[in-house]
Amino acid sequence: MILACNALSHFLVDAVCLATLFGAAKSGTDIAIAVLIYNTLAFTTQCLTGWLVDRPGLARLLEAPSMLLVAAGYFLPGPLLLRVCLTGLGNSFFHVCGGRVTLEKSRGKAAPLGVFVAPGALGVAIGKCWPQLGAALSVLLILMAGAVFLAYRKEPAELFVVEEKRRGPFPLLPVAALTIAVAVRAIGGCAAVFPWNTGIATAVATAVFVFAGKTAGGFLCDRTGAVKSSAVSIVPSAILIAFCGFSMGGSLLGQFLLNLSMPVTLWLLYRLLPDEPGFAFGLAASALWPGTLLGQLIQLTGAAQKALILFSFLLGLVSVWYSVIFLKKKGDRP
Repeated sequence: MILACNALSHFLVDAVCLATLFGAAKSGTDIAIAVLIYNTLAFTTQCLTGWLVDRPGLARLLEAPSMLLVAAGYFLPGPLLLRVCLTGLGNSFFHVCGGRVTLEKSRGKAAPLGVFVAPGALGVAIGKCWPQLGAALSVLLILMAGAVFLAYRKEPAELFVVEEKRRGPFPLLPVAALTIAVAVRAIGGCAAVFPWNTGIATAVATAVFVFAGKTAGGFLCDRTGAVKSSAVSIVPSAILIAFCGFSMGGSLLGQFLLNLSMPVTLWLLYRLLPDEPGFAFGLAASALWPGTLLGQLIQLTGAAQKALILFSFLLGLVSVWYSVIFLKKKGDRP
């Protein structure tokens, strides 16, 4: 019940955030500034908001208010900058609150994580392509905030449980490897060019394949393990995205395969940091936006472009495998 509520809430939160950005901005310059501020607040702050909500019971207490903050950013009158700040901070807190709860209730499985994160891709596409739906989506978000609050009220015993510490020293190297790999892969992803992706229909199609990949990735990881699932995901997706960007079919398949690895990365960060699930969830998102910004500044073509894509994806594969080896040496069996 809670996983379903959080997954649907994720769709609505991202849809309302994007509807606020693209529905309120008056010009291309306004949109660019709003997107820069929003992404900085919504993504780069997640390691901090995740660290904050790792206090016992705080994630469950703050999730519904964070959803209301996003809705307020859409409805409240005032300058676009203020509204963007409200939606960005609300988005940041929602992701780490919902992510922490999902990880806590996953019983060591990656599948719930994929189910939670996947609907965000659809929400981004809907909010960006049809911002005029923002009012209706915001009303639904308010109603869903009430549903989430009531769902957590049925778990009063879990609200203030102090969990026993389960690990030793901070695993700096594998955590750093996974975090850097997320940033570098964002750089490589920005280098890819898809000339066929020019309209609403293709944008929605891309979102559907991203959604499907993230959803399936957690189940695949649970069935085959992180090593095999990452190899099946990253190697063919690197080839397809680097060499088949001109092909809609090849690119969409590449997006599906690439996103199979997304819940695997988050799941491994949680296995490395089992006492800080909010921080573990937010850490990857914090690296994503700086990597995307840097990738947008790097303009490559030809062989250099393909080399960057291949290198960035394969670095992700190496970081996953290194993290698995590290966990096995500790006696954990991911």
